[in-house]
Amino acid sequence: MSTMPLLNLQLRPIRAADNPPIAQVIRTVSAEFGLTADKGYTVADPDLDQLFELYSTPGSAYWVVELEGKVVGGGGIAPLACSEPDLCELQKMYFLPQVRGLGLARELALRAMDHACAQGFRRCYLETTASLTQAIRLYESLGFKHIDSAMGCTGHVDCEVRMLRKLDETPALTRLFPASE
Repeated sequence: MSTMPLLNLQLRPIRAADNPPIAQVIRTVSAEFGLTADKGYTVADPDLDQLFELYSTPGSAYWVVELEGKVVGGGGIAPLACSEPDLCELQKMYFLPQVRGLGLARELALRAMDHACAQGFRRCYLETTASLTQAIRLYESLGFKHIDSAMGCTGHVDCEVRMLRKLDETPALTRLFPASE
């Protein structure tokens, strides 16, 4: 478990008890940006209320961010369904407003890509939407490149921004938390 003592932040692997609060974070942030279930965004995923179980499968991992003991964000990595075995997907990166801009999304994405490399993945894919401009800038700064076509079968039909990154190109970046998990 990693902490940032000044803000009492923790970045840690998901636990079963985190299912309701992280699902609520995803629903809250989705509503904030108009990402509705009828348009095929993450908020419509059938496993949204069981993320601990979903990310307990081989090759997958999910981390949550806690502020003062309350789940305020999270993100994960998993094999990309219907794709080549060396391809994973950065998934469900959502953070409440009070922890945005602190570098937590960058830290979590780096941790997820480290995990993916350790699992043998060589490429990382993601999907997002154009209205999430801060997220897109983050992904670009991490070396993700825009691609024209969707990969795998994510079911997120309205995610018009698709990006891909080779994992052997991990940038040497300062980390907020030690990479112990």
